Amino acid sequence: MAALGSSGAGWARSAHGHHVVKHAHAAAHHALAAPAIARHAPPPKPVIMLDPGHGGKDPGAIGISGTYEKHIAEAAASELRRQLLASGQYNVVMTRNSDRFIPLEGRVELAQTHKAHLFISMHADALHDPGVRGASVYTLAGGASDAQTAALAQKENSADRFAGPAFHGVSPEVQQILSSLVSEETRRGSAHMASSVVSSFRPRIGLLTHPSRHAAFVVLKSAEIPSVLVEMGFMSNRLDEAALRQAVHRTQVASAMCDAVHRYFASAPGLMASAG
Repeated sequence: MAALGSSGAGWARSAHGHHVVKHAHAAAHHALAAPAIARHAPPPKPVIMLDPGHGGKDPGAIGISGTYEKHIAEAAASELRRQLLASGQYNVVMTRNSDRFIPLEGRVELAQTHKAHLFISMHADALHDPGVRGASVYTLAGGASDAQTAALAQKENSADRFAGPAFHGVSPEVQQILSSLVSEETRRGSAHMASSVVSSFRPRIGLLTHPSRHAAFVVLKSAEIPSVLVEMGFMSNRLDEAALRQAVHRTQVASAMCDAVHRYFASAPGLMASAG
């Protein structure tokens, strides 16, 4: 022990050149130890793609008092992103975080590019019946679950009318995704997420009578990524529009959505790797 002490004192009194050698040895030791540290690194966080509906030249639904759906969708998605990131459990990306137009297929392509594990499209559409209010969640299917949902899907899928004749440069890979129905595994994942949304909304956010529905929404046509479209309410209903204009209500919606995401991954952790 005395020898260690004296060598330590000698090192402290040594010339600058010996300092360099000592530091070089220390650096080499740390470099060798680095792989062991890396082996204990936490697994990568699942990637969640949030998709605020509409944007830019496509305003989406326009509420009774003139509220644009595109602004409500972006504000709610931004709040959900904040809450998800605050949990420290996920990486979160958005198809848009400003008022710009993105074609439907482009949104699917972004989710593919980011290797998302979950895709959530957020909306607040309008219906012909102003008396209908409440939230609902939609998954992809070849046919619609009901006439109201069929009309909603037709309206959503027509968003690309804003793209104009120039939008024809979709990659063959994305075309292939859009031309095929989702895989059974992805369909199960989407249904599981839809169920989680309904369960999380039910105690605190008003829902439609049959809140879980399905139709052929273009924006949900990813072959590998479980995807849902959430209608937070309807701009055609005065009460829904008034609520969605309030930040406190959008925070409540985002909180319920955040809980739904937690439920989804907690009860089916294997789904995290399905899009990787």
